[in-house]
Amino acid sequence: MLGTDAAAAVVRPAAEPIAHLPAHPLRMPARLGVHLSGDGVDAAVVASQADSVDLCLLDADGEGGWVERRYALAGPVHGVWHGHVSGVRAGQHYGFRVHGRWDPAAGLRHNPDKLLLDPYARGIDGPLVLRPEVYGHRVDADLNPYPGELTRDDADSAPYVPHSVVLEEHPWSGAPRPHVPWSETVVYEAHVRGLTKLLPGIPEDLRGTYAGLAHPVLIDHLRSLGVTTIELLPIQAVASEPFLLKRGLTNYWGYNTLAFFAPEPSYATRSAQERGPAAVLDEVKGMVSLLHEAGIEVILDVVYNHTAEAGGDGPHLCWRGLDNTGYYLHDGRSPATYADLTGCGNTLDFRRSRVVQMTLDSLRYWVERVGVDGFRFDLAVTLGRDAAEYSGRHPFLVALQTDPVLSRVKLIAEPWDLGPGGWRTGQFPYPLAEWNDRFRGATRTFWLSDAAAQSHGHAGHDLRDLATRLAGSADLFGHGEIPGGRGPTASLNFVTAHDGFTMADLVSYDHKDNRGNLEDNRDGSDDNRSWNHGAEGSVSRESDAAAILPLRRRSIRNLMGTLLLAAGTPMITAGDEFGRTQRGNNNAYCQDNEVSWVGWTLKPWRTDLLATTRHLLHLRRLHPVLRPDRFSTGWFIGDDVIPDLAWYGIDGRVLDAGAWHDRGNRVLQMLRSGAPFGDADALIVLNGSLDQLEVELAIGRERGYNLMWDSAWEHPREVRAQAILSGVRVLPGERIEMDPLSMRLYLSV
Repeated sequence: MLGTDAAAAVVRPAAEPIAHLPAHPLRMPARLGVHLSGDGVDAAVVASQADSVDLCLLDADGEGGWVERRYALAGPVHGVWHGHVSGVRAGQHYGFRVHGRWDPAAGLRHNPDKLLLDPYARGIDGPLVLRPEVYGHRVDADLNPYPGELTRDDADSAPYVPHSVVLEEHPWSGAPRPHVPWSETVVYEAHVRGLTKLLPGIPEDLRGTYAGLAHPVLIDHLRSLGVTTIELLPIQAVASEPFLLKRGLTNYWGYNTLAFFAPEPSYATRSAQERGPAAVLDEVKGMVSLLHEAGIEVILDVVYNHTAEAGGDGPHLCWRGLDNTGYYLHDGRSPATYADLTGCGNTLDFRRSRVVQMTLDSLRYWVERVGVDGFRFDLAVTLGRDAAEYSGRHPFLVALQTDPVLSRVKLIAEPWDLGPGGWRTGQFPYPLAEWNDRFRGATRTFWLSDAAAQSHGHAGHDLRDLATRLAGSADLFGHGEIPGGRGPTASLNFVTAHDGFTMADLVSYDHKDNRGNLEDNRDGSDDNRSWNHGAEGSVSRESDAAAILPLRRRSIRNLMGTLLLAAGTPMITAGDEFGRTQRGNNNAYCQDNEVSWVGWTLKPWRTDLLATTRHLLHLRRLHPVLRPDRFSTGWFIGDDVIPDLAWYGIDGRVLDAGAWHDRGNRVLQMLRSGAPFGDADALIVLNGSLDQLEVELAIGRERGYNLMWDSAWEHPREVRAQAILSGVRVLPGERIEMDPLSMRLYLSV
């Protein structure tokens, strides 16, 4: 929500002298922030090293400016300044000014000339205009600090920063939560604006908004697809980084939080924005309620590892001015320097009880007041660090486990950050699930990079890692305090996400094309494990390379089939269900345009892919054998005559150790017994070879199999054509012809 200089022109400093009055002293308030209470508001804010703190009330003067009244808060009591101000009502604009020592070398950044946001603000209003006045230290016209020590800047920032706004608070009263079990969960990752910005059937004024996300046109799509849970990229209020604004770009993804309790206003409809923060919040609540009515959960991607204040030379907006060393992790040196474990300039210090408290309070607010159903934690390793070291028993993680509110919603960790020992997949405690990057890597490797290697006469990898991922990743999630671990549903399986190639781009590009980000193509991962199938980028049906298009489409179906038929909780990236492209950009974080927005104009092949995705999710929903919630043992369960899970090779025999390690072995059969689920047995057959191969089906319990899906089919209706030509039922031990780079699903009769 960055503004421009033009936006600042209508926000003028107060024309009158500033009134400075004492607030009524209180006993220690029950909660931090500014909240309606009795005849006014109770205010409480943490500023543990300040000399004094003013609550600043701002009232419009009728001419585009603001009249500011300052109230001195009492304190500090255990670092908290507090007081009661009478006569304040909902809709009041406010901020804080903090007096104290300015000594950046010691980590102290108090500057009363800067109006600060309330870390607990429920609503914010007005643009952040990036100009020298919003910095606590003196900067030049390019917003760079002058050489030498950081000198305190005495220009007033109030005309150029957002205001906190007092809102009424009510418990969640919308539609009841769907409470979808993990074993039935299908996650759909999406961006509020990008998902509906181009969606036909939604009124123009609702596209790209919270209201648009809850429109019946989109809800019908999600329900027909089989989605149970939508995971939204950050909707907490955000600010763009200065380096992006200088390039004429913005932080589209929103991983740069400005306010942890307030929704991002720019995603609301224009009418809600004009009516103010209360209307914006109501629109968010309405979105959640309508999705609940449709049986769809709402999970928020949340960023508590860093803030929008950036590094030590960043703007002075909130936490830095309140309690710089109390909120941010420093490296312990002199002069004081931020420890950057996130790559974003600063890191919130989860050794500090007030940081943990703020995070937990924020999470509870979104659950209890806004009605959301869970959270995905960005760079979650940072949240479990005691400075450098990560621990699965960190107080914050223990709090999530034991909190009576938060332990009952869905919690998902992104299990890495950029600090030492930052890769921690499988090391978070129950009840957290985790993004499984090992699944992403194994799936891409088997179907794409290994296939590309074969096309150049080289061997790929053996089958061990792929099989482990198909079975639910017990090596990662089968341990912990609870016997049997967290189970396969703790593995959030994904092939793509907001960062990286889309599925369509994975099969079309060997190399990223991020030139539109204006970073000389240096940004974004180079470890894509993609394969362009012989031609880079988009290929038309009229070009000489058109012959590769059917194989590209089959490769997408292989990726989607592996994602939806493996044990674990699948996550689909919005648009992958019908082949969305980002034109080779694998880091579109700053592309608020058609590169990132989901395009809904579907060519015939995209319509076919959508039908395939729906078909696979329909099968998954009908057959619990495809979505186990416990790890298999490889043994006979009860009086079953086949193991709960078994692996076979091209000859229909159980794979031996040599076959598991053979890099030339490209055929794998996975047979899962349906008896523990009261279901049919499921046989998944994969041919990762570039050749058509004859495969002898595993015998299993000596029943026939029905062919339910073949990735060689452009559309699921081909099962009917297959039945007419040769039947879809096959006998155990029968030999079948598998097309190159294809997979099949059979269910026992």
